[in-house]
Amino acid sequence: MSEKEYKVPEPTLRRLPWYLAYAQLVQKSGELYLSSTQIAANIAVDASKVAKDLSYVNISGRTRVGYDVNELVKVLEEFLGFTKSHKAFLFGVGSLGGALMHDIGLKHFGLEIVAGFDVKYELAGTSINRIPIHHVDSFEELQKKTGVNIGILTVPIDKAQEVAEMMIAGGIQAIWNFTPFRIRVPENIVVQNTSIYAHLAVMFNRLNELNQSK
Repeated sequence: MSEKEYKVPEPTLRRLPWYLAYAQLVQKSGELYLSSTQIAANIAVDASKVAKDLSYVNISGRTRVGYDVNELVKVLEEFLGFTKSHKAFLFGVGSLGGALMHDIGLKHFGLEIVAGFDVKYELAGTSINRIPIHHVDSFEELQKKTGVNIGILTVPIDKAQEVAEMMIAGGIQAIWNFTPFRIRVPENIVVQNTSIYAHLAVMFNRLNELNQSK
């Protein structure tokens, strides 16, 4: 499977929420303008990179003044999709899946988990944080009724590919994959891999290198 090319590079999309978070802090302090140099200095990114990243967004700064803070916050929130409500199904209601269903902060960033699915029959008919849980056999029927096209994958590693294929066959077009397994999908399916274990490995490795250099 070849990597699909997108208009906005993924590294840029990963940095834009950092800019938004800092702009929101500045907004709360009452400042009216914010320069790319200020953003860069406060989140440890090169100023040229900040300017390049913001060139993908429909906003322009004023010479020697910078970006209008209120406009920057508004434009970034809209560009990143945080102002719209995106509904999602979650697959695998274990400890991680349950934690995500409890996370009310996701709604603030435009993602609403509307149902959870699991293979355990005893979970069907229960709920977490008022989000209903269904047996996975009910997925396709509910997808046809709701049109939900985003799926969150939090199943065990050995089930990741199988469940991903089931999700796609049932109408899911974007998968937020929390498993360490790199699922294989058609080119027309969007996948975002967010393995907390991979990030943990990086942190441990960097910490070990730091201690060895002392």
